[in-house]
Formats: sequence, C-alpha cells, structure tokens
Amino acid sequence: MKAKHLGLLAGLALAFGTSSVFAVEKMRLAHSLPEDHAVHKAMVKFADLVKERSKGDVEISIFPNGVLGGERETLEQVQNGAVDMTKASASPLETFSPDFKVFNLPFVFRDKDHFFKVLEGSVGETILASSKKAGFIGLAYYDSGARSFYSKKAINTPDDLKGVKIRVQQSPTTIKMIQTLGATPTPMPYGEVYSALQMGVVDGAENNVTALTNGRHGEVAKFYSMTEHQMVPDVLIISAARWDSLKKPQQDIIKQAAMDSYKLQKQLWADFEKTEAAKAEKLGVKFVKPNKQALKTRCEVC
Repeated sequence: MKAKHLGLLAGLALAFGTSSVFAVEKMRLAHSLPEDHAVHKAMVKFADLVKERSKGDVEISIFPNGVLGGERETLEQVQNGAVDMTKASASPLETFSPDFKVFNLPFVFRDKDHFFKVLEGSVGETILASSKKAGFIGLAYYDSGARSFYSKKAINTPDDLKGVKIRVQQSPTTIKMIQTLGATPTPMPYGEVYSALQMGVVDGAENNVTALTNGRHGEVAKFYSMTEHQMVPDVLIISAARWDSLKKPQQDIIKQAAMDSYKLQKQLWADFEKTEAAKAEKLGVKFVKPNKQALKTRCEVC
C-alpha cells in the first residue's frame, strides 16, 4: 500500500512538473488607480515576484481603475474578506490605528531622506502591523509624494486660507490642521473632488501633484501651492485573516516581494511625478512657492 501511495505521488509530481500538487492560493488585489500609475506598475511587479518565487503556488490577480470600488470600498472588502488586498492612503488609516497618525502630522519630516528612513526602519514596520485588530495589516509602503494645496487662487500664507473650503481625507489630524490654518475642512471621497471643485462645493484640495492630471483636478484648479505640508505614503494592505491562513514560507515570499516592489516604486514615482507636473503645466496650472515657514509656524499649535 505504501509503495502504491509513493507511486501515485511520483506520478502527480511528474504531471505537475516542479509545482506543488496542492491547491494554488489565488488572491485578489483591487485598487482605484489607473494602469499607468507608478503604484499599479509596482503592484504588477509584486504579483509577478510572488508567482515566480512561490513557483506558481500563489497567484495574485490585480483589479485596477476602481472596477471593484473606490479606496474606502475596497478597504471594507478587505476587512470582510471579499477582497484579499488593496492600496490605501495612510492618512485615513489613522481612524483604524492611531499609529498611522504620524503621517498626518504637518511638517513632521525634514525631507524625503528622513521620510524614507522612517518607512524602512522599525518604526515603519511597527505601524504596518498596528492595524491587525481592524482586520488588515500593511505589507509595504509606496511613495505618494508630498501633499500641497491646490485651488482657484494661490496659497502663499496662512491668511490666504482663511475661510477657504478645502477637501480633505477622513483624517482627524488633517482636519484639525486645516482648521488651525484658518480654512474649512470638507471630507469627501477622492472620486467626488473634481465635480466639487467644478461646482464650487469646495474651493480647493490638498494632494500630491498627480491629482492634477490623473484626477483631472488641474482642469478646474489652476494654482498648485507647493506647501508640502505632509508626506503621506500609500500602503499595500492584506486581510489579516487571509494572512494568517497562509503558510510561513508563503508569508515570507509575499512580504519580501512587497518590499522589493516598494524599492521599484520609489524609482518609478520620482520619474512619474516629474512627468505629471509637466502635464499639469500644459493644462495651465501655475506652480507657486509659498511661505512654508509661516505655514509651519501656524501648524505648531496643531
């Protein structure tokens, strides 16, 4: 009987080559970004690395362009198990884990080198793991540039923000920052910002430069004031339950592939940001260098 079983296993191994005879772990990764975005390209690399290193035992299918919902919807789907992974901005993740609040603090990072040092160190890893009780954990960060104000007028000093309605993400810390600067924070989903700017529901918003092109916000907001008040990364997220269901070798492969895709995305983002800024200028957007120290001083009481 034992010989018969061994023969069966040998036959299966020959039939499937070097791949495992066990069921393939199939996972779904949904996000709302377009396929030419640096983050999407990094996710494609991530999925390819996972498949290659697991010898086909783990396959990740990517659903871009919001086909399965916007950022909030896909995050909820990860929590309830409908989707395995997604991408979320670290800003609203503060509502799930207070550790993410650090990314919403204004002017907390001295420069990009300081920012990357935090992401790649023990502090960054602790933050990624901190949301497990909320039903998900972070695998890696993706650079999302610095957030600045854009509107129908230039923002040079805090006085220019007085009474101005600014769209923000659902982050208590960001909301407080906007209030401290004298503006009126208006939380709303990213997908609604274009029409809100167009119809005057908000006077401006704050985001990285790619919002001017990918979100077409540069068509209705012609001044981009480079306040760079926050550096908020995107986070590659996986369901905590799905993560716990994986074998340790599979977890290690997925984690390392995520980190390797982050390194690629850093390079892609730098080029992507320059390209999108040039596109925005062609749309007629004027880039303004404001008095950052005046804004920083006002924010010290945030």
